Amino acid sequence: MRIGSYNVENLFNRARALDQRSWSVGRPALEAYAQICQLLEEPVYTDEVRGGIERQLRRLDLWTADAARFARLRQNRGRLLRRPRTGPVRIVATGRGDWIGWVELTTDRVDEQAMLNTARVIHDTGVDVLGVVEAESRIALKRFTDAGLLVGGRPRYPHVMVVDGNDERGIDVGVLSTAGYPLVGQRSHVDDADSGGRIFSRDCAEYHFRTPAGHRLAVLVNHLKSKGYGGKLLSDGIRERQARRVAQIYAGLVDDGLEHVAVVGDLNDTPDSAPLAPLLRDTDLRDISTHPAFDDGGRPGTYSYCTARNKLDYVLLSPALFARATGGGIFRKGVWGGRRGTLWPVYDTMTAEVHAGSDHALIYADVELP
Repeated sequence: MRIGSYNVENLFNRARALDQRSWSVGRPALEAYAQICQLLEEPVYTDEVRGGIERQLRRLDLWTADAARFARLRQNRGRLLRRPRTGPVRIVATGRGDWIGWVELTTDRVDEQAMLNTARVIHDTGVDVLGVVEAESRIALKRFTDAGLLVGGRPRYPHVMVVDGNDERGIDVGVLSTAGYPLVGQRSHVDDADSGGRIFSRDCAEYHFRTPAGHRLAVLVNHLKSKGYGGKLLSDGIRERQARRVAQIYAGLVDDGLEHVAVVGDLNDTPDSAPLAPLLRDTDLRDISTHPAFDDGGRPGTYSYCTARNKLDYVLLSPALFARATGGGIFRKGVWGGRRGTLWPVYDTMTAEVHAGSDHALIYADVELP
């Protein structure tokens, strides 16, 4: 069987602020969005909270209008703001209970050719169980697979699951599996918490499958805290807490007698990083990229230019699974190869960066588990 991980960067709609072509302005917008979401949930809007709300709304260009380039203010019942025709804008809500509404990110449609190339990557790699990162919903993922991933007129992946996570941008983790590997159980960890509060930015979605011979396989799909926005110390700390909790979940599965466990996904850091040490150093999980028969195509990374510092995506296997591994690889034909797209072979349908199936490569492990 083939187990893989693929960050699809949303399938149909993607937050405009996440577009790398406008990252210099998109990144501050995401930072403002994260802060305003926290401030609006305060039960009482003190003078300090009001000042913070005003600052972040101004950063998002929402102080004088409900819609802007990167975000939109929804005021469904009650009012957060009053904008008189004459006079200054002011915050009229005294706390969360005074109004029903929120700030949401505006989205753009994903390029159609990019969607086709995303499907082409999945089809060409033939993964049996695929952890999917940055899928906006189960419905979107199922529509995508039912329309674009067919074998003999039927969906290649009849088993499709996404559980909404904690990220309000609509970038969740899910799973696809072929008919031979039915999904037989699932568990969400969105509410897992430690002394620092809720742990996962999205989820550590736990999916259980049955192989044709009756073996049980558990796959933990992850998307850990990115380095993209927020301070480095804070981001590293969150990612370390997440890695530690994933290691605990893995240990719990092993203690329950489950031998065949895979941890897959976009871990947003390199193998030698301190934040990932609880998972990569302090457990017996093995990275498929360390297998002697693993083919990385001459580059160790999975993201962007695919250098060593761009090794962000993983398939980690329990000892029992790694012992059955025969190899694996990184598939980059759907990733734009550098500024000109020439660092490695790409699909002939990718004539511009916008046509890339993703800026992440698909990584997979081949395992003899009947």
